Amino acid sequence: MTEENPVESEVNSEEISETAEEVEAKAKGRDVLSMIKGALDTALVGRGNVIMVRVNDETLKAIDMLIESGVCKSRSEGAAFLIDQGIKASSELYNRIGGITEQIAELKSKLREIVGGEDQE
Repeated sequence: MTEENPVESEVNSEEISETAEEVEAKAKGRDVLSMIKGALDTALVGRGNVIMVRVNDETLKAIDMLIESGVCKSRSEGAAFLIDQGIKASSELYNRIGGITEQIAELKSKLREIVGGEDQE
């Protein structure tokens, strides 16, 4: 039988719980970083189109925050990331807009046929 060292056997439950909380926080942080990296990679694929856009101060601060935090390398990347995330977050709205836009295109086509048919008469 071995004797226990009373100093070693005393375990402070607060220290264990803090350690568990720290481990959990680090794991969540890694998960968040992984999610952001995946989203950023998706947003930056095939960026061959260039647009000029004016943004308000709040949006510029958000883009600059992405750069300062190291998430994005440039304002261009930051803007592409935010646009991509905004579209994904509003996908239901964009699906509805897309359906209505298709209907408008069909109606315009029918109007052109009608007008074109009248010219020939």
